[in-house]
Amino acid sequence: MSTLNTLKLVTAVKPQQMPDVVKRRYKLGNKLWEQIQLARSQFLNEPFKITKMKTVKNIDTGTSETVAVNKRIRPWWFNSDTGSLCITIKYGTKVIELAKGKPSIEVADKDQLISTLELVKKAVEAGELDQQIDQASGALRSNFKK
Repeated sequence: MSTLNTLKLVTAVKPQQMPDVVKRRYKLGNKLWEQIQLARSQFLNEPFKITKMKTVKNIDTGTSETVAVNKRIRPWWFNSDTGSLCITIKYGTKVIELAKGKPSIEVADKDQLISTLELVKKAVEAGELDQQIDQASGALRSNFKK
């Protein structure tokens, strides 16, 4: 029993269900990670591929099989009329408005693009965009109701 006495024992238990706001933060954080990796790979001319599993039906045998398919990732940045890069943050298909009437972040060049995406990811993880994520999530959910 002396071995267990050396450990720090606490009363914490694993929560049964994660709060919705935390799930949404993780979802957006994962998408931001994909965007950061996509930007790095494009500017370094290296391939970046994420695979997802897809179930397809074999026409010959009629059985279903799971195959790995490359996931299509579309960049969230674009060139503006002024020639600078602009970034929009998306939750699903909805663009998140970061400030009233301002859905884009302007960056000077590709080097600043990656650091800006990382900064936004930190803001999402800190909970600074919870209200905007909740609005975008509500707009997406309303599309599924009859």
